[in-house]
Amino acid sequence: MTLSIRQRVVTVVGMGAVAAVAMSGCTASASGAGEALLTIPREDMGTFSQNFNPFSPTAAPMTQQAIYESMLIYNPAAGDTVPWLAESWETSGDGLTQTFDLRDGVLWSDGEAFTADDVVFTVDLQRELLGGFDYLADAKAVDADTVEFTLSKPYSPALYELGQLTLVPEHIWAAQEDPGNFENPLPVGTGPYTEVTNFQAQSFDLLPNPNYWQEGAQNIPGIRMLAFAGNDGANLAAINGDVDWAPQYIPNIQTAFVDRDPEKRHYWFPPTGSMINWQLNTTLPMFSDVRVRQALSMALDRKQIVDVGMSGYTTAADCTGLSGAYDTWRDEAVASSCGWASLDLAAAADLLDAAGYPEGADGTRTTPDGQPFSFTISVGSTSSDWLSVANIISQNLGELGIQATVDSPDWASVVAGYETGDFETGIVWSAAAPTPYQYYRNTMSTETVVPVGEQTFDNYHRFGSADADALLSELASASEPEQQAAATSGLQQLFAEQTPVVPLFSGPEWGAYTTERFVGWPTEEDPYATLATRSSTTVLVLTKLTPAE
Repeated sequence: MTLSIRQRVVTVVGMGAVAAVAMSGCTASASGAGEALLTIPREDMGTFSQNFNPFSPTAAPMTQQAIYESMLIYNPAAGDTVPWLAESWETSGDGLTQTFDLRDGVLWSDGEAFTADDVVFTVDLQRELLGGFDYLADAKAVDADTVEFTLSKPYSPALYELGQLTLVPEHIWAAQEDPGNFENPLPVGTGPYTEVTNFQAQSFDLLPNPNYWQEGAQNIPGIRMLAFAGNDGANLAAINGDVDWAPQYIPNIQTAFVDRDPEKRHYWFPPTGSMINWQLNTTLPMFSDVRVRQALSMALDRKQIVDVGMSGYTTAADCTGLSGAYDTWRDEAVASSCGWASLDLAAAADLLDAAGYPEGADGTRTTPDGQPFSFTISVGSTSSDWLSVANIISQNLGELGIQATVDSPDWASVVAGYETGDFETGIVWSAAAPTPYQYYRNTMSTETVVPVGEQTFDNYHRFGSADADALLSELASASEPEQQAAATSGLQQLFAEQTPVVPLFSGPEWGAYTTERFVGWPTEEDPYATLATRSSTTVLVLTKLTPAE
């Protein structure tokens, strides 16, 4: 994932955020009309900047969820794909052409028509600003409602990479001399809530798009975002009933949140987020040996990590590395065949001994050159859950005679070290995509490996395998489900053999809500979306909610 700061929960609250809640409370209204706005905390931003550039890593919340839209939406909770700005799509038999038929009559919020030219323009702009789409030979507007992409080679992930691209209006963005740094303070989008009002450093409102294409889908009067410098304040706002939707980690949520009003307060944490990995910098000699990586994995008590570190909100990883989002892809034979994803201190000790990391008479292990076997575990200081996980890992490793010290500066420093390879080990999120292709590409492909000192946004641990490249190519070019499943099984087997990273647990899609003011939320029984507010499915929730009677 291309992140400059960690896009998940943090845990230090600023006084300004508390003040924001105190001022807005649970009676936020639209333009003074007394209508309740859907109020949502953003727990990792102490202040907001009026930057609605969807290509910017520091864009304001809801930029890509309420203001701009895509041609299709993949919903990991139900495993289905929802047509959005495109009514339908088709892949040619040879896999070299991807055609999207756009909805007729869609307008931008300023009243201009949305057309295939906007799609082609956005693809070109994305390539200019962020790169990517190396497989794309041509993109053209066949007519106003049809866009056709020609690929240089069969590439099955193209459907979702192109289909879920955030689309912008050519008539606005073509006029920008520096689109990468354009803050876009008054955005023009096709989304349901585009009108920015009451913008302040710690709160802002989004009111309905006056030209939205879905009749009857704007049933909430607007959205109010609140800024917090940590999840302590966001959690307090949720507990006190000051927000409607709480998309952050809340410890002991049943007692702290639900039990205060069990009829109206609910939560749902499906394990459909990205896999959370403990990454080992494989450019360092001690982590270049697969025996060491597997031994360290076998030293971990994943049950303790999940039950204590993550409050029992998720499930432990197996040796395929796949999160719960990919259950239908999982090869159970591979998942049950290897032992390094289970706690086994004796086997871990044997592997370390064989790799030249013996345990001395004092119980301390040493490296092949006689130095203490020690290293740091990097994790952002504001993430209470992941800090707990890191401390458990440190304690687990201590039982093998390994000294692992938790290093917890701010997340910006941690991520900067990941990106340049200036770290030893660290806890990290992984790619989230509709298929496992991107996960395995980012963990095992030689194409994603860059030298230490050069910046990367994907393969922080810098591991590459030519065998993985071949299997990834096979998966990308496969058009039939049976072929895709076979290639994915091969990647799972290779992952189990090589242990490029140490998978810990499936990332939960955090989400809690109250029906005090709005109803129609997704649930385990009705998984039309997840409860994440930074997901492609967020717009499905925004267009489904209605005011409570």
